Amino acid sequence: MGDTMAHIQVSTETYALLLQAKDFLVEARRLKPGPARNELREVAKVLREIAKDDAQSISDFDRAGRA
Repeated sequence: MGDTMAHIQVSTETYALLLQAKDFLVEARRLKPGPARNELREVAKVLREIAKDDAQSISDFDRAGRA
């Protein structure tokens, strides 16, 4: 049961990162092209990459637990 809770927690964190990335992109779209907009887009990109890595590590952990 403890493993399930850890999986749920990490999944929630991954989802939160993706929501943050979406918020940054929404804000970036409100701005005119320029450095501020580019910075927000870059932050969103990094958040998506972190979420992807987090999801991959969950998948790897799950596979290792079944082996």
